Amino acid sequence: MTIENIKHGALVTGAARRIGRAIALGLAKDGWHVIVHYYQSSEAAEQTVAAIEAQGGQATAIAADLSKAESASQLITDSISVTGGLTCLVNNASLFVNDSISSFNTEGFNSIMSVNLCTPILLSRAFSEKLPEAANGVIINLLDQKLVNPNPDFLSYTLSKYGLNGLTTMLAMALGPRVRVCGVAPGLVLPSADQTRHQFSKVHDLTPLERGATVFDVASAVRYLVSATAVTGEVLLVDGGQHLIGSTRDVMFANTKNLSDEVQFINDDENGK
Repeated sequence: MTIENIKHGALVTGAARRIGRAIALGLAKDGWHVIVHYYQSSEAAEQTVAAIEAQGGQATAIAADLSKAESASQLITDSISVTGGLTCLVNNASLFVNDSISSFNTEGFNSIMSVNLCTPILLSRAFSEKLPEAANGVIINLLDQKLVNPNPDFLSYTLSKYGLNGLTTMLAMALGPRVRVCGVAPGLVLPSADQTRHQFSKVHDLTPLERGATVFDVASAVRYLVSATAVTGEVLLVDGGQHLIGSTRDVMFANTKNLSDEVQFINDDENGK
């Protein structure tokens, strides 16, 4: 049987809000039936579904706790039962806390690795195993520009993204030719935690493009890779050139009087916790 590029369902984890929501909206415009995964943000998830339906698309909200290993396979099964088959998976959900070498503890590390790295592995395996017989599939992993512009803040989170970057390469090799695997690494997109608008704007102004990325820029990169049938194992940096600016601290701790020495951003989205 000839393998074809058939659009079935697209599962986007952490799709209720922020970057995940923009990705879900974008894929729906491209004709995908989008599964809007969420953990506790049920109202926001339903609002995302309503927004997709208002633009003429199809979407369904499904809850799952991604900190539990058994939830991964069940989420894939539930998504298939709704859509008739999954051919796109976007591993967007991410858990993060502000830890450093001095505050590091194994419990926090294990929690972050479970959601940010172990669950994408389990989701990707279940996705590839249940791929419709006559279809190709694509997996997109959301990474972070910290991979090429590292600093020691958010230690466990950053390590999880290094792992997910490596996983992107290994799965591209292991799951071909039927499944392509790529990554998108955003930079400054939305204010993080208690970051002020002033700090956020300052960091925007210091990138080579004098702007960061919007959620729609990130969604456009995902949509491109989903449609780019000759591309696998590739990671796109979407950050206005932020990775070209050296940084010793995360932007949350930057002194706005001297931001050129301390520029960084953490990609945060609903994380399944």
